[in-house]
Amino acid sequence: MIHFKNDHLIVFRSSLYQTTSAVVKTDDVMILTDPNWLPNEVQAIRDYVDRELGNRQLYIIYTHSDFDHIIGCGAFPEAKVIATEELKNHEYKNEIVQKIHQFDQRYYIKRDYVPHFPHVDHAISYDGEKLDLSDLSLTFYKAPGHTHDGLFTVVEPLGIFLSGDYLSDVEFPFIFSSYIDYKNTLKKAESILRDHTVHIHVPGHGSVTEDPAEVERRMEESTYYIDNLLQDSDNVEAFYRERYAFFEGMKNIHSENIEMAKKETERSD
Repeated sequence: MIHFKNDHLIVFRSSLYQTTSAVVKTDDVMILTDPNWLPNEVQAIRDYVDRELGNRQLYIIYTHSDFDHIIGCGAFPEAKVIATEELKNHEYKNEIVQKIHQFDQRYYIKRDYVPHFPHVDHAISYDGEKLDLSDLSLTFYKAPGHTHDGLFTVVEPLGIFLSGDYLSDVEFPFIFSSYIDYKNTLKKAESILRDHTVHIHVPGHGSVTEDPAEVERRMEESTYYIDNLLQDSDNVEAFYRERYAFFEGMKNIHSENIEMAKKETERSD
């Protein structure tokens, strides 16, 4: 379950969809992202926090509101929550929590906490907003497109880029809210990588990397997908079918991406 570890960062990775949960720890603060999926996996994160927290304040960054990323919320009641104002004001909170219940019902899963939608303590309202937490400085950027309430976070001086469900090495772009927003968010990610010194990239699904060339490759492949989704969809599909081992499990998302992109571009013409 532990996918990556160094002096200040440990990343847990679920067996489901290779979903990650990062824990950033310094002498004075601990920051957790998106605790997930299965009860034993959430408990392993909870156990680590209990062992290491001490007198530190615990913060949780929710990168977006997909139910798999908020599913562990109820297991960390003491945490102060950071997310976008869009997540805080989400119109369909009850429906998202219902998806958690449906998942647990389908697989006969019992949890020792009650899942709920996060209560946001620090709502991020603009790009470049900063939050200083003792020896860490967090810089936030809104990241709509995958969902409307996505969030990028750069943790300095450690150089950690928490990208949520963007720039994955196991998923092509999943466009759940807006094709146009997704395209603009990728441009924003490119600016972040140019303007900040990033040493470690943690995606919401897939593998952590410390290799700048790998981050650049993910950037290029995501941009290629978005830019060519409508103009050259057959070659795009062939490329990603070859590139991603789990394409068959995601191909319906590819079809839905095309339909969403068509509708948005038709409306804008």
